[in-house]
Amino acid sequence: MRNLIAFIRKYSFFFLFLGVETLAFYLIIKNNHFQGSSFLNSTNQLTGGIYTRYAELGDYLHLKEVNDALSDENKRLRENQIRSFERLFGENILVKDTIFKRKYLYTKAKVINNSTHRQNNYLTLNIGSRNGIENGMGVVGPNGVVGVVKNVSDHYASVVSVLHREAKISVKLKNSSYFGSMQWDGEDYRTVMLKDIPNHVQMNEGDTVVTSGFSSIFPEGLNAAVIKTFHVPEGENFYEIKMQLLNDFKQISYVYVLKNNFSSEIKELESGSEESND
Repeated sequence: MRNLIAFIRKYSFFFLFLGVETLAFYLIIKNNHFQGSSFLNSTNQLTGGIYTRYAELGDYLHLKEVNDALSDENKRLRENQIRSFERLFGENILVKDTIFKRKYLYTKAKVINNSTHRQNNYLTLNIGSRNGIENGMGVVGPNGVVGVVKNVSDHYASVVSVLHREAKISVKLKNSSYFGSMQWDGEDYRTVMLKDIPNHVQMNEGDTVVTSGFSSIFPEGLNAAVIKTFHVPEGENFYEIKMQLLNDFKQISYVYVLKNNFSSEIKELESGSEESND
């Protein structure tokens, strides 16, 4: 103990210098957007390779679950494709319709790092800007919403998970279309809260909650969670609703990144509306 104290005293100025340098570096990154973005992109590149090796090893532990999830996801995607229509009266006619333009593109990605035990959790994906990935794109898993892309480097992307205290996803009750905000309370990684549902709305435990489609990030109707418990706090006008997430965030291995082909047009229109209101 005496030797340790003597060592600390001998190099006290050096330790003080390191502490001040670390604090200065943190303040530069925290308060300067360019330096912060550059640091995050560099970190993504550096840690991405390590996460890739670690994720490859972990794949062998969950191969069956991954294959089952991918099979189910492919089934749902095939069922939801609008490739042809059939007239429901008179003679059945197969119609190949070209009046529709694809709104969302799905890019498959592998999760190479994921956290669930923190207050603000992130995922890291093995695709980046060279794959067309951009900040603000939605991310979905085999059973619904996963999060939103936050930072992108050439080959990797970090995603703000649904399990993030500041993440707010616009959702609605599938049976009634009343909409609210899905948020995590920082407790159980399997459950989230549903906010802003008026106390006169009829609902039941087990009801499905889906994306509202009120943003350009997620299309309408993607599964998000099911209602677990609900009640109206005394003197309040809105429910307190706890939901069970449909995705098991401890077992997510593959996801899809959504690109809205009309996103720029929507943002430009909404920006013009906001300026006119000012």
